[in-house]
Amino acid sequence: MLFIIMKNILYIGRHPEILETVVRLINNNEDWFGAGAETDETAMELFQSINFHIVLLGCGIEPESEEKLRTFFATTNPNCRIVQHYGGGSGLLKNEILSALENHNMV
Repeated sequence: MLFIIMKNILYIGRHPEILETVVRLINNNEDWFGAGAETDETAMELFQSINFHIVLLGCGIEPESEEKLRTFFATTNPNCRIVQHYGGGSGLLKNEILSALENHNMV
């Protein structure tokens, strides 16, 4: 019997429409659970309550916020992969996630 462990993915972005779309695309994959956050505070709260495997940093995050978030995530869970998401559609999103999982032996 084969067990597949669902991968938890947190997307952080400042644009509500993009955030909603990215989370929906993540959740279209039956092996992934996606959650989204518009603010640093929400992202950190979610990160403390769910064991995320990947954090996707979306558009609109200010450099100071990105640095704060990266430090928080790395300190809280050093095994979590942090990926800059550049947009570009569902194919690129899937490739970014699969690459992060493969590069860290999480597939």
